[in-house]
Amino acid sequence: MISAVTFKSLRYWLFPICFAATQLLPTQAGAQQESFSAYLRIVAAHARNASVSAAASASVLEGLTPNQRVIELDNAQPGSSGMPPPLAPYIAQHVDSSIIGRGRAQYASLSSLLPGIERRFGVPGPILFAIWGHETNYGSYTGDFDLARSLATLAWEGRRRDLFEGELIALMKMVDRGIPRERLKGSWAGAFGYPQFLPSVYLRLAVDGDGDGRSDVFSSPADTIASIANYFRDAGWRPGQPWGVRAALSSGFDVNAYPTKLAAPTCGKVHARHSQWKTVSEWRALGVSPLAPIGDQVLASLFQPDGPGTPAYLLTGNYRVILQYNCSNYYAMSVGLLADAIAR
Repeated sequence: MISAVTFKSLRYWLFPICFAATQLLPTQAGAQQESFSAYLRIVAAHARNASVSAAASASVLEGLTPNQRVIELDNAQPGSSGMPPPLAPYIAQHVDSSIIGRGRAQYASLSSLLPGIERRFGVPGPILFAIWGHETNYGSYTGDFDLARSLATLAWEGRRRDLFEGELIALMKMVDRGIPRERLKGSWAGAFGYPQFLPSVYLRLAVDGDGDGRSDVFSSPADTIASIANYFRDAGWRPGQPWGVRAALSSGFDVNAYPTKLAAPTCGKVHARHSQWKTVSEWRALGVSPLAPIGDQVLASLFQPDGPGTPAYLLTGNYRVILQYNCSNYYAMSVGLLADAIAR
């Protein structure tokens, strides 16, 4: 079984990649020039302007103090320079028999609800369980930081004030919706629950999956799976297409001969490792043979993360949807491969 310690380190290593474009920005002018308590008064005023009730604002903000550990973790984020490490060891560690077995067990336990969720959102169940597995080991570790204190600290720190202040106000809106203040625990960076949603994502995309009228991503597997499915539908998942398939390359085929022509607006270094986009039939003509079913007219990019002689993959637009959940090739590949293993 993957331990809670492993999952804490996994989230610590992966989460910052989503913010690679912002983590290198200098501290905002004026950040931390006011005291923490003075900043909280500013936030309370902003919350009033965002139609947050006084009761919710007070419930979230009263008694908060800065969390130095959160600041240390934020400042210790790894950079994105240098050659990325090989993928294979990461996959071997994070897509092992334990997480596959637990995924299959959870998949079987929700088998009666899955057809309805898949029809409603158009996202296959194994992908949803793979996300849940990688985020929190199927709910076994969701974080124990006080979300209000973490988000207030990160906003006051100032490096990404707009982002985290917005999430802090979204947290207050969750309280206005009836989420108990004491339940708001999660990661040091503000994500929470089985799917590790940020508060703004919860407000926009969390849904009821079991028909009880609530969107409980803290303890309900059905609501978690439906909410992840809603996230993927919102991000543009294409029903009927795989996330990607293994591919065999003809002798002498050079992946580097087909560099991408696209400039991604975010997470550029992640997307830059993929090839040009071509239809599967065009890749076949060039000597790339899919090793699993995929339509000839599906657009795909070629990815051989560990270099010549190692596994290669044709990735569809659905792979990019996974990247919107966490912009890391290590994360997205592990989710896709875990989903395939759960489905077998």
